[in-house]
Amino acid sequence: MATSNNTFTAVALPYAQDALAPVISAETIAFHYGKHLQAYINNLNAALPGSGFEGKTLEEIVKNAEGGIFNNAGQVLNHTLYFTQFKPHGAESAPSGALAAAIDRDFGSFQNFKEEFQKKGASLFGSGWVWLASDEQGRLQITQETNAGNPVRRGLKPLLTFDVWEHAYYLDWQNRRPDHLASLWQIVDWEVIENRY
Repeated sequence: MATSNNTFTAVALPYAQDALAPVISAETIAFHYGKHLQAYINNLNAALPGSGFEGKTLEEIVKNAEGGIFNNAGQVLNHTLYFTQFKPHGAESAPSGALAAAIDRDFGSFQNFKEEFQKKGASLFGSGWVWLASDEQGRLQITQETNAGNPVRRGLKPLLTFDVWEHAYYLDWQNRRPDHLASLWQIVDWEVIENRY
């Protein structure tokens, strides 16, 4: 989010810091949201003066910047979408309406989609993100983005993302990235994802 003086601030969490446990612990939220995201925000705000990107939205910066400004803006945008797509831990839910129909059309079934999404997240080498994104016609695709990558760089609308940087899961899951990815379905807020679609 941008404030009136054109500096960025962390998006407010829509849940308590311990509400996603045991999928994501309060300790992981404290480090991931409280320290990692804040560092990206601080770095981006420090780099903006004189860059030509003052007053631009995060999406505009991510689409057009390179180097350090892109890396930090990308991580701020990615983490903003990531942290606002979850709801307190409970029963796993599923998409509905137009998004559910699009998933069935483009992946065959919700189960097929989940399996492909998890596979692409687990097989992404190094650090990055796996995304569900839509094109201008509403067709869905899964993209693997390294480091600070975001589907907006491909002209796509980002809908859902799982963070596969180790700092997103290592305190809770150690090196068990596939198990972490499988557990995240329990906290996805599909209403948020449907609204993005």
